[in-house]
Amino acid sequence: MTKRLVLATRNQHKVAELRDILGAAGLDVELVGADAFPEVPDVPETGVTFAENALLKAHALAKATGLPAVADDSGLCVDVLGGAPGIFSARWAGRHGDDRANLDLLLAQLGDIAAEHRAASFACAAALALPDGTERVVEGRLHGTLRTEPAGTNGFGYDPVLQPLGESRTCAELSAEEKNAISHRGQAFRSLAPVVAELLG
Repeated sequence: MTKRLVLATRNQHKVAELRDILGAAGLDVELVGADAFPEVPDVPETGVTFAENALLKAHALAKATGLPAVADDSGLCVDVLGGAPGIFSARWAGRHGDDRANLDLLLAQLGDIAAEHRAASFACAAALALPDGTERVVEGRLHGTLRTEPAGTNGFGYDPVLQPLGESRTCAELSAEEKNAISHRGQAFRSLAPVVAELLG
């Protein structure tokens, strides 16, 4: 029987991306987004690390639905900004999820920074929580450098400005398959896949 697994996001981009990643890892699970449970409120991300926020969301959803829950928290970490925006990536410009404003603010802040000092990485913590309180967290990271101008129309968030190491294109210029193969989220969820398989039996 196919196990149901709920993903703590209402972002359909993420649901599709993670369905692809877990499917490619050979997991026979039915992945549903949090929008399948409209009565479950969003969880405030009060943690100070990606792992803490991912666990908060996974535990809350597992408790509310009675199903195993997966959550991730991810963001962009810029070396010259001391790791910021980090956990504040989605609301860097002040309003949650305003990708364009976040990008514009970041590029303005880095306007005078030379190419050799524009190192950055996407970081992701992926957490699995079971209704009985069992938990696991894994992390993934995609290293690169920041472009001075956005390029590409695929992806979301800061994808148009991060150019992965060894690549001539930004994350937003990669196909979904290319991005999943190297992305922070892809790494984290591929690492989580065997844990899901083990714990869901």
